[in-house]
Amino acid sequence: MPNQLFDRRSALTAGAAFTALPALSAIIKPGPAHADSHTASGASLLGPTYDLTTGRGNVDAYLKLTSNLDMKSTHYGWIEGKVMGVAPGGPLKEICGFRGFGCNRLLPYDGPEYGFRRVLREVVFYTDLETGEILEEMENPYTGETVKVVPVANDPFNAIFRESWPEAPNYGGLNTEVREPKPFILNWNIIGGKLMMEISVHLYYPNALDPKIWVRESSGPMNRVTETFIYSASLDDLQNPDLTTIPSTGAWGRVTPWLPWMLMGQAPGHCLYNCMFADVKGPEDMPDQKIVEYIAKNYPKFLDAPTEWEEPSLSSLEWYAREQEPAPPGGV
Repeated sequence: MPNQLFDRRSALTAGAAFTALPALSAIIKPGPAHADSHTASGASLLGPTYDLTTGRGNVDAYLKLTSNLDMKSTHYGWIEGKVMGVAPGGPLKEICGFRGFGCNRLLPYDGPEYGFRRVLREVVFYTDLETGEILEEMENPYTGETVKVVPVANDPFNAIFRESWPEAPNYGGLNTEVREPKPFILNWNIIGGKLMMEISVHLYYPNALDPKIWVRESSGPMNRVTETFIYSASLDDLQNPDLTTIPSTGAWGRVTPWLPWMLMGQAPGHCLYNCMFADVKGPEDMPDQKIVEYIAKNYPKFLDAPTEWEEPSLSSLEWYAREQEPAPPGGV
């Protein structure tokens, strides 16, 4: 769940996300840093504060975008967009909206490399496309069945950011992927004096929802998930040594199997998320205060970031397997 909602997650992080969604804390595909541009003030990708051709510079810059380097403050991120279905034999179909926020904070990292630990929780709701109201149940547009809607509520979704690329999220031991160590260098660009950065996350790992048990919820023995992020911020702000965090906006996308609560099992097709995200100063600055009121009533701990590192860090699929029960056979 982006900036954060969203680094859910893998990022969300998203990562996330969206503070970043989720995902954002997952396996991020590196790209070249384009350091031949600068702003009128002289700030560039080479400095004067952060050299974005180095791992250490990228750690500080990325976390300045998605968190707060003071290691005290809670950093909040808002996300809003749509969930669409991709099924054979027709165009994409809009299923529902997606609204919420995530919050994170940085903690010291005591490893051999320069870095930080980021602790994050995020809650995002599926909403009615017309009214924006939070859905607790809905009619599945593909099956006509009324299904219980389960929101994204990831607590925690933590990650370590250091001068080498983050290790793969293990999702409670499900993902055993090992990545070759590489410097943590992101894909930065300066376009019209504006700083932009792109991240892609591609995961394929065992499904916590065993299709023999979760017959109607599981998409099969493996999960294939992709998340994409685009950030935009001020380069002058990024290179300003007096700022420990800076505002950013962006776009987050996710390709994932049919959501388990849709009860579509291994039917052909998948879901596609298309969302925008931005930093906010706090819950009071969220554009939809009804969402904040709902969180305060039903998910109050999600109004502030964690203060300690906890395990395991799970995505919404693993939380679903732990917190829900398999649907009885049948359906429409």
